[in-house]
Amino acid sequence: MNETQLMMEVSRGEDSRHQFKLNFTNTDALASELIAFANSEGGRLFIGVSDNGEVKGLLKSDISRLNQMLSNAASQNVHPPVNPISENVSVKNGLVMIVTVEKGLNKPYVDTQGRIWVKNGADKRSVTSREEMQRLFQSSGLIYADETPVTSASSNDIDLEKFASYFERRYRGKIEPTSRELSRLLRNLNLSRNETPTLAGILLFGKMPQIFKPAFMVKAVNFPGTVISGSSYIDREEIDGTLVEQYNRSMAFIRRNLHHIPSGSSFNSQSVLEIPEAVFEELLVNALIHRDYFIYAPIRLLLFADRVEIVSPGCLPNHLDTEQIHYGVSNLRNSSLASHAFYLLPYSGIGSGIPRAFAAWQEIRFVNDRKANQFAAIVQRKRGLSDAPPDKFRQQAD
Repeated sequence: MNETQLMMEVSRGEDSRHQFKLNFTNTDALASELIAFANSEGGRLFIGVSDNGEVKGLLKSDISRLNQMLSNAASQNVHPPVNPISENVSVKNGLVMIVTVEKGLNKPYVDTQGRIWVKNGADKRSVTSREEMQRLFQSSGLIYADETPVTSASSNDIDLEKFASYFERRYRGKIEPTSRELSRLLRNLNLSRNETPTLAGILLFGKMPQIFKPAFMVKAVNFPGTVISGSSYIDREEIDGTLVEQYNRSMAFIRRNLHHIPSGSSFNSQSVLEIPEAVFEELLVNALIHRDYFIYAPIRLLLFADRVEIVSPGCLPNHLDTEQIHYGVSNLRNSSLASHAFYLLPYSGIGSGIPRAFAAWQEIRFVNDRKANQFAAIVQRKRGLSDAPPDKFRQQAD
């Protein structure tokens, strides 16, 4: 980087990936900045630049001291160690050291006191909530939300009939109706730990999953216009139960609230939804299986006059972006749920769902909102249908 490029970077100001510091005299302070970048999306630390973007510069003696401090901080004050890259740029007032820190692969990174730092806008903050710490572990594959035990539940909270039906369908075998046999099978299928059902076990086969996890449901609302209105709605439902029940009831909500149009010109032609059902089959399964279960919030199914939104807690995991999932690239966040969903829901587990949805309906876009930590699939409705009430089309179809 030359001085002109440096000045252009600095002129844009600080943000989550660019931090300005006049100097460092404390190794722990430098380590906390490295940790914040590594635990977030990575970034650059400009040393020799004031908070307001004034390039003050450093002396050569400062550079020598800072290089030693950087080496010590990265290897001894950050756990696990990181490997920052430094670059010195000559400016009229001396030198500016630019330290580049890549997004970490072994999160969470901590300092010598065990504190976890993350970026918070242009600044940083320490992580204190258990849920946020769990998400950092999750991003490194050290912990999976769906495999965590639901400590207040027991095997008595598993619906034996549902589980037996699944087991017989998948393994062609019968289950003895005893608690010991049920506990053994749940443990072998990674649906329980130490006689306690995991989150996957409760969400797939629980008698009443929302007793233990009330937020893990779908909140569905059909609004009359194109924006969310607090008191005005056409239809609404809080959809609870197992993931299979949530899927079926969510599909039923969509069917009764979208327009039904004749598939042909004859009087007896069958009606079809204005948007192919296959689109919502794929997007709903995706939301239920791949959402972030370390975030205690429901999935939102929102119907508007011009679009349908399926909003999932948690942004795309790790390196994934919206362009990659368009072409079928996937990354399993909840591997236990996914392995069983193959036999319970219309789910392949090979990343083909999103391409199939696009093949059925082109007007889909994704919003991966890392700031709000949520992912939205937005499906545009047919133009020219939203002005007419759904019942008119249902009557025509009938």
